Amino acid sequence: MSGRPVKRSLTLRGHRTSVSLEQEFWQAFRDIAEEKSMPINALAAEIDAERGMEMGLASAIRLYVLRHYRQRAAHQR
Repeated sequence: MSGRPVKRSLTLRGHRTSVSLEQEFWQAFRDIAEEKSMPINALAAEIDAERGMEMGLASAIRLYVLRHYRQRAAHQR
């Protein structure tokens, strides 16, 4: 497990931005996008549109990933 964030570029509604996430979060984010049959940039754009201005995009993605897996675990009980 790597604790160091990895910076990657995303395109959100035609604008390039970079996001730093730990490798495990990048992988989980990719897995969720694949599960939803959507490009990672499209999922990131949805998350970006829903986040408040007081929250950074990286934090919003981490919370999205956490909520996704929490909901999945709750449905498996």
